[in-house]
Amino acid sequence: MSVHGIHHITAIAGPAQENLDFYSGVLGMRLVKRSVNQDDPGTYHLFYADNEGNPGTDLTFFPWSIPLSRSAPSRKGVGLTVEVSLAVPSGTLNYWGERLAAHSVTVGTPVQRFGERALPFRDPHGLELALVEIGEDRAFSPWEQGPVATDKQVRGLHSARLWVRDLAPTETFLLQVLGFENLGAEDGWHRFGVAGGGSGATLEIRELPQERRGAWGVGSVHHIAWRLPDVEAELALRERVAAAGRHPTELIDRFWFKSVYFMEPGGVLFELATDGPGFAIDENPEELGRSLILPPWLEEQRERIEQVLPPLILR
Repeated sequence: MSVHGIHHITAIAGPAQENLDFYSGVLGMRLVKRSVNQDDPGTYHLFYADNEGNPGTDLTFFPWSIPLSRSAPSRKGVGLTVEVSLAVPSGTLNYWGERLAAHSVTVGTPVQRFGERALPFRDPHGLELALVEIGEDRAFSPWEQGPVATDKQVRGLHSARLWVRDLAPTETFLLQVLGFENLGAEDGWHRFGVAGGGSGATLEIRELPQERRGAWGVGSVHHIAWRLPDVEAELALRERVAAAGRHPTELIDRFWFKSVYFMEPGGVLFELATDGPGFAIDENPEELGRSLILPPWLEEQRERIEQVLPPLILR
């Protein structure tokens, strides 16, 4: 029994329009769902992915509408995901470095990580990202109308990096409960993978015993969701998580997928998420992301919700 890779990663952002302009306008990811945080409907939940919103390509955000000068900054530390990496085609890092620089993004020096070429940078609200070249084919639907040529577009989520105070409990949990395998270590980072450990199916962890506890805020990752094919598999794995003492939530209907949440032993929030039914269940595929979509149980609150959300313009 195993998760099958990353389903989505959700982070906290600053103003929604700035978030949209960067991820859609600069990184060229398609806004495939414009909705709200179901636990806080006065806040957007924006989903960026490939053209169809396939699981594993989806980076999502809770944008806080208060000015950045008055918003709570994140605090990097143990118990948090500290970086998200996105897959791009082999040989495109030079293009991406030039594109990011042209949009006034400060870009780091390309580095080698576990045999892969990576370009680190931060988004406008401080989230640490990296573009990683991949030579392998992976499920991806190109966005023909996007601002980036299809042969250079982001292919999806590649990996994530975590800090923990003590590696052993997290490693044991990954191996014995979620079905990961140990893929080795490099420069203090320990890599784990599922389903062969290809792009979208790895996790890198650093042990920092003396580091302070991190805190959520603008520019931090909220949670990582892991893929499961259906509810039956999700509930079976939920039982294993519960038996490991991680106190998972009950199954939560997010309408586009079903979710279970829990803290892994190092304090990072994980989610189990089903691959379906997907984002086209309530929108025409050609219209994804163009209008505010609410799950059925929030429709009666639409007028009030729309009054508090800031305007959002697709450029």
